[in-house]
Amino acid sequence: MRTLPLMFAALALAAAVPAMAAADENAPSFQNGSVWDFGQIKTVDGHFDDYMSWLSTSWKPQQEALKKAGYILSYKVLLVTDPRKDEPDILLLTEYANMAAFDRSTAEVYATMAKVNGPLPQASQQQAARAAIRTILGDMMTREAILK
Repeated sequence: MRTLPLMFAALALAAAVPAMAAADENAPSFQNGSVWDFGQIKTVDGHFDDYMSWLSTSWKPQQEALKKAGYILSYKVLLVTDPRKDEPDILLLTEYANMAAFDRSTAEVYATMAKVNGPLPQASQQQAARAAIRTILGDMMTREAILK
């Protein structure tokens, strides 16, 4: 009579295997990875080197401070080869751990930016001054899909 419970257990296991396989078939073939922000910059003719200098002397230290504080994972500057009309010639990439990195209060964001960029009026003036050497064409946020 001991074989009857073992037989039911074997049947239950056999029935569960196709269900587990079906669940795997319905599982996504990827998992969420980090979040990347792509700033699209078009430099004004004759000011490419000026903007690259600003990136090296101001933007990079800002990114390093954000990285050290744990707000970002990494950053990159990519140069576009032969951009067409109205396309960026520089891409500024910033990597965040996930979408939760953006779930911060406005006060916290402003406080962090004040530490990184200085007082708001000063940072705003500096941003406006950069308009003479570059145009921000847009910004794109993407999430990496890590294939299984």
